[in-house]
Amino acid sequence: MKAIKFNEFGGPEVLELVEVDEPHAGPGQVRIAVRAAGVNPAEWKIRAGYFKDFMPVEFPAGVGFEASGMVDEVGEGVSGVAVGDAVFGAGIGTFADYAVLNYWTAKPDAMPFDVAGGMTVASETAIRSLDYVGAKAGETILISGAAGGVGSVAVQVAKARGITVIGTASAAKHDYLSGLGATPTTYEPGLADRLKTLAPEGIDATLDLVGAGNIPELIQITGEASRVISIVDFSAPEYGAQFSPTPQAQPEQALQEAARLYSEGALDLRIERTFSLDQVGPAHELSAEGRVTGKLIIAIS
Repeated sequence: MKAIKFNEFGGPEVLELVEVDEPHAGPGQVRIAVRAAGVNPAEWKIRAGYFKDFMPVEFPAGVGFEASGMVDEVGEGVSGVAVGDAVFGAGIGTFADYAVLNYWTAKPDAMPFDVAGGMTVASETAIRSLDYVGAKAGETILISGAAGGVGSVAVQVAKARGITVIGTASAAKHDYLSGLGATPTTYEPGLADRLKTLAPEGIDATLDLVGAGNIPELIQITGEASRVISIVDFSAPEYGAQFSPTPQAQPEQALQEAARLYSEGALDLRIERTFSLDQVGPAHELSAEGRVTGKLIIAIS
């Protein structure tokens, strides 16, 4: 099968489309014929070697953490899914013709494969972050980086849960955020003062999805460090805030919630651009610019 691999840390040029042996589903896993896979910032950061001191990489390394497709192998001990089922979920090396998923859920019939291909990481991360800070109906949350893939989903899930959302993004994305149901504001200095006007009763919790290095300010705005979470800023725990870069127990529950909300018309995922399997390098370059609205997708078949 064809797959994207890299044999050394570096820029997009180290990515290669190569022929490799097919993977197979082990216990507790399924294998899918991949239809689409989402692009995530962690991929190009790993490829560039940013995480090499604490996240070992065995070369040749695959690329991609999520995908949608059709199940064609079911591992030992797996129930509730059969060959031929359409699913989306998480695995390793999903930029390939076939990929093994470690957790997944059924794809709603109405959800296109490209949307499903980019839904796993965004929905699991968004829902985990909202749960960790205890955001609940009637509260107001600040989402820093609300127009990206995770932020877009977090806004919609929060709204579905009855939470008021204020989201930061560049001015060009404010109409997009308003359409999702968030009150937009910019990243510019004076955020605390603007929030006093936008949320006169205060901010109850904050999600940092961009790592702008302003955890102390977000804690001051929120008033309680434990109700601030970052998925990217490693310094967050130094200030008493939460840091959660990876999925926790039972991540498939978040995917099930996302699928349900999509079926109810309460959640969608904007696809900014779709690339072919031989265009992962340009997709990584665009992701690294940090200006993507929604998700970038690799279409496999």
